Amino acid sequence: MSRALHEKPAMTNTRADFYGRMAEQHMTPLWEVLHTLLATEPVTEATPHKWDYDACRPYILESANVISAEEAERRVMVLENPTLEGKSRISEALYAGLQLIMPGEVAPAHRHSPCALRFIVEGSGAYTALNGEKAYMEVGDLILTPSWVWHDHGHDGDVPVVWLDGLDIPLVRDLGPVFAEPYPEAEFPTGRPTGDNMARYGSNMRPFGEKVTSENSPVFHYPYVEIRETIDTVSKAQDMDARHGYKLEYINPHTGGPVMPTIATYMQKLPKGFAGDDYQTTAAWVYHCVEGSGRTSIGDETIEWKAKDTFVVPTWYKHRHEADDDAFLFSFTDQPVHEKLGLFRDNM
Repeated sequence: MSRALHEKPAMTNTRADFYGRMAEQHMTPLWEVLHTLLATEPVTEATPHKWDYDACRPYILESANVISAEEAERRVMVLENPTLEGKSRISEALYAGLQLIMPGEVAPAHRHSPCALRFIVEGSGAYTALNGEKAYMEVGDLILTPSWVWHDHGHDGDVPVVWLDGLDIPLVRDLGPVFAEPYPEAEFPTGRPTGDNMARYGSNMRPFGEKVTSENSPVFHYPYVEIRETIDTVSKAQDMDARHGYKLEYINPHTGGPVMPTIATYMQKLPKGFAGDDYQTTAAWVYHCVEGSGRTSIGDETIEWKAKDTFVVPTWYKHRHEADDDAFLFSFTDQPVHEKLGLFRDNM
């Protein structure tokens, strides 16, 4: 009689006694867990979920009355996957949160080994500074803070500013090398002028004699007004992808690869009436709607989304998008890690 792949053997009194005695030496039988360690396809504890911004926003703003920016250091509401509660994970390898900064506040400079991105959801007038160079925030802008780069935030405007944080903290924690360090002085010194990173590297040029020493993009501010114009132009001349509509990757201009070694970022346009085909991938995807509205079928569930909503597609879940009107979706994913390790697979 044939057995299913890695089927768990039947328990007997002899085996139970053996396992109990073995456990005293901190050993356990592989054949009892092999079916969970080596499944026939990816298994994820994460589940699809949407964070409705209209429902989340009151709590985000109320947090300013609950804790100061100085006391919190970073006033962030973590987006926890419902089936990964208490683990600060939106998927197994990715972290996401909604961060608030109020006018006049400062989040002091620090650095850490996990890499991070900021995607601006609401407001203007705030900034992120990398090594002292400020990048002022507008809705839809992408700002990067790569691994071990000094960064701080401030707010020179007069309205609350909220952004979506995306980090690889869970992955780095599982691997082990989490390091963090506060800047030793009260203020980080002023660096290059605002916009210098785009001027140096954002026009398909780079300073003479400069060598590529990092997989992180030297551009750390990608303004939405430019990204939107680009994708609108491409959509007039490029055939539409049946799964993704018009989807472009933010790239590291030095390498042509992802903006950071462990996280790739994308913007896609789904034209009005778009009804996509299924897409399935070993990577997890976090989507954020910038404009428009629509829905995404994820497995057996359908998530309705609108501007400012965020939702997650865990690993190996089939999903497909539909758009009610022209919709723009930002996304980030751990796909670069899968590709580097030779593990990535999709249904394309």
